[in-house]
Amino acid sequence: MSTAAFDQLRQHQRETHVLASISSCLYWDQNTAMPSAGAAWRGEQLAWVAGQLHSRQTSSHYGELLAAAEAGLSQLPPDHQADWQRNLALMRQQRERQCRLDPDLVNALAAAQARGYSLWQEAKRNQDFPAFAPALEALIRLRLEQVRQLAEPRSPWETLAQPFEPDISHQRLEQLFAPLRQRLPELVERVRSTSRLAAPQWTLGQAAQRSLCGQLLKSWGFDERRCVLASSPHPFSTNLGPEDFRITSRTLTHQPLSAFLATAHEWGHSLYDQGLPGRESPWFGLPLAAPTSMGVHESQSLFWENRVARGRAFSQVWSPRFAEAVGATPWGEADGLWTAMNPLDPGLIRVEAGELSYCLHVLLRYELETDLLERHLPVAELPERWCAHMARYLHVTPAHVGEGCLQDVHWSEGLFGYFPSYALGHLISAQLAEAMEAGIGPIEGHVAASEESRLLDWLRRHVHPLGRRVNAEQLVQQVTGRPLSAVPFLRYLESKLDQLLAAQPNGDVLCVR
Repeated sequence: MSTAAFDQLRQHQRETHVLASISSCLYWDQNTAMPSAGAAWRGEQLAWVAGQLHSRQTSSHYGELLAAAEAGLSQLPPDHQADWQRNLALMRQQRERQCRLDPDLVNALAAAQARGYSLWQEAKRNQDFPAFAPALEALIRLRLEQVRQLAEPRSPWETLAQPFEPDISHQRLEQLFAPLRQRLPELVERVRSTSRLAAPQWTLGQAAQRSLCGQLLKSWGFDERRCVLASSPHPFSTNLGPEDFRITSRTLTHQPLSAFLATAHEWGHSLYDQGLPGRESPWFGLPLAAPTSMGVHESQSLFWENRVARGRAFSQVWSPRFAEAVGATPWGEADGLWTAMNPLDPGLIRVEAGELSYCLHVLLRYELETDLLERHLPVAELPERWCAHMARYLHVTPAHVGEGCLQDVHWSEGLFGYFPSYALGHLISAQLAEAMEAGIGPIEGHVAASEESRLLDWLRRHVHPLGRRVNAEQLVQQVTGRPLSAVPFLRYLESKLDQLLAAQPNGDVLCVR
C-alpha cells in the first residue's frame, strides 16, 4: 500500500503550519515588545504572511493533494481510516471556505487588524472612543464583506463565530444562556441586598506580584526551556512551535490579585496547548491536533483560574506566601484571602470579574456585537449602549470608555464571535469538573495536598488528546455522559456563593465598589 499521497499532504500542511507560526511570532512581538511607531510596517508584514497562507490554502496544488488523499482513503489500514477521514473533511471544509475569499480582502483584513490594535491601545489609554471608531467601522465592513463572500447558510454573527466555536448557532446559545440570563441577575441582587463589611483595600508592588506569579507557574510545571512569561496590555496565551509556549500577564499595583489570577488563567490555556497531540504524534500540524474549540480552550483556563486558584483550599495553602510578599495579612481572618480572590460585587472590568458576574459581562458583549453585525447598531452609539447594558445587568456604569467598551482587545482585531466562548468555557469547565470529581475525588482535596498534578493528569487523559476529533458539545457528551447544560455551572456557583457569604464578616456597611 502506497502512502505517498498522505505523506505529500502532511508535508504541505507542515510547511503551512510553519508559516502560520511566523505570523504568531509577529503577533507576539506586536503585543509584547514592538514600539508603537512600528505598527504600520507590522501591518504590512502580517498582511503579506496572511496572503501567503491564503495562497497555500487555495492553491490548485493543495487541492490536488487533498483529492489524491481522499481517493486513497480506502487503501489505508482500517484503524487509520476514521482519523484520516476526519482530517480530510476538516481540511476540505477549510479550503472551500478560503477559496471563497478574495485575496485582497484577506490582505485588507490583516492590515486593518494590525491598525485597529494600535489605535485601540492609544484610544484606551487616552479614553478617546472617536479616535478608535473609524477603525472599528472599517473592521465591521470588512467582516461583513467576508460573510458575504463566504455565503454560508448562517447569520453574519454565526458565520464569523465558526472558527472559534464550530457548529455554534444563535439558537443553541439561547438555549444554553437563557438559564444564565434568568438566574445570574437574581444572584447578583442577592449579593447586593446582603449587608457586609467593606473588603480591606491593599496594594502589592509589581516585583512582588511577579515573584508570586513565578512561584505559581513553577508549582504548576512551568519549564523555562519551553515556556515564557511576558507583559502585555491584555493577557493572552499562544504557542509559536511544538516546544515554544508563551503567555503574558499584566501587573496593577492597586489590584494585587489581578496578575496572579491572569497568570493562572493563561497558564491553563498553555497547559491545554501543551497537552494537544505534539510533534511525536502523526497528527501534528493537521486538524486533529488542533484545539477542539475556543469554548473548550476557555474551559481549561477557567478550570485552573477558578476551580483551583480561586478555591478555598488553594488560598489556605498560599496564604503564607502572600503574607510574606505583602509583609502583613491585610485580608484579615483565615478565609480573607479566599474571599479577596472571589469578589462578589459586580465590577466594571471583565477580566477582573468574579465567577458570579463574569458571564453577564459576556452576555453584554455577545448582544452588542450581534447588534453591530446584524441590527445595524451605529458604532458611534456603542459607548452609550454599553453603559445601558452594564446598568441593566450589573448595576454599575463606567466613568469612561477605557473601563467601558474599550476595555477588551477583541473588537480591535475584528474578532467578532469570540466572546460567547468565555461563557461556554464556564459551562464546560463545571461539567467536566463534576466528571473529574466522580473519577478521582474532590478537587479541593487534591489542591490541599498540593497534588494539582493529579488534576492535570485527568485532563491529559480525558480532554486534551481529543483535539478536533469532536466539536465542543461532542467532547462534553463523550467525557461526562451528558449533553452540555448550564445546570452544573449554576449548581457549583450557588453552592460557592453560599459558602462565600457565610465566610464574609457581617456589618452595617453595604459593600459597593
